[in-house]
Amino acid sequence: MADPTVPPPDTLNEIGVLKRREIEARIVAPLIERFAAEFGRERVVELAREVVVDVARRQGAEFSRQVGADDLDTFAAGLEMWTREDALRIEVVEKSDTTLAFDVTRCRYAEMYRALGVPELGEVLSCNRDGSMIEGFNGSIRFTRTQTIMQGASHCDFRYTLGED
Repeated sequence: MADPTVPPPDTLNEIGVLKRREIEARIVAPLIERFAAEFGRERVVELAREVVVDVARRQGAEFSRQVGADDLDTFAAGLEMWTREDALRIEVVEKSDTTLAFDVTRCRYAEMYRALGVPELGEVLSCNRDGSMIEGFNGSIRFTRTQTIMQGASHCDFRYTLGED
């Protein structure tokens, strides 16, 4: 049975990830709010975070399987899915066989969550995926990020390193 959380090739990927996140947020945010009113916000948001992390890990593994590789060059080429339609503006800091470092200087994902009135859920539903996605893609790639636009910083600092502890 196919995993419904992992989009099959050439279906959901036909639309940009930004539009997918908006569709998801318009459904998930009201669910989170209603469940939070009933069961407590902290626990419901934590459960949502856990689900999103698990989904992202599976999607990372599926992405690696679909493209038949798990190296940083392949991952970097796949960033087009997330940057499509100017969703992210990226400035590459370093790119090599073992390092992919870039700063996001504009994040329309953050703008979209603010416009929907759920800026606090942007981190849970979007930013939260980044580290888990790469774990699923290749568990040997280390991901670090110290700040995000979603949390009010001037830029997001994405750093991926292969082969270092």
